[in-house]
Amino acid sequence: MQKAIFLDRDGTIIEDVGYIKTTKEVVFFDNTFDALKILQKDYLFFIVTNQSGIAKYLLTIEEVNNVNNYIVEKLNRESIKTTEVFVCPHKKEDNCKCHKPKPYFLLEATKKYNIGLSNSYVIGDHPSDVYCAENAGANGIYILTGHGNKHLNEFVTRPINKNDILEAANYIKLNKG
Repeated sequence: MQKAIFLDRDGTIIEDVGYIKTTKEVVFFDNTFDALKILQKDYLFFIVTNQSGIAKYLLTIEEVNNVNNYIVEKLNRESIKTTEVFVCPHKKEDNCKCHKPKPYFLLEATKKYNIGLSNSYVIGDHPSDVYCAENAGANGIYILTGHGNKHLNEFVTRPINKNDILEAANYIKLNKG
């Protein structure tokens, strides 16, 4: 079985500047590329992002797809391959099957790519990312970039938390990689 890293998008690999409509608004964190290069030999990469702005009519699916394609292209230019991008276009209140913390996209990736979730990770800056990992039987790492500091006290039990994606990558490499 293959191992995977499921990455949240906004606040994890790029800065969270609100609802991103254009590629001009995409700003990668300084250490995103270095972090992913540490893990790319051993893990498949997926982006799993809640984009409720679509359901709120603040973004179109085309705008979100354009931004996601740009992110994937930038990663490709750094020799980092993204296996697939999963987008939930719903609001939390819609109670859909794919909005994190529901593990729908992780389970779909597992079936499609033969992934062993117990050896895989979800990295994100929202409690829903960590709970998504737990709900799927994967490992969650909470990072303090984006909204991370704001939500840290919302956990009943403190998850593995790191300052940023580079610290998370080094943790994975040292402990499980």
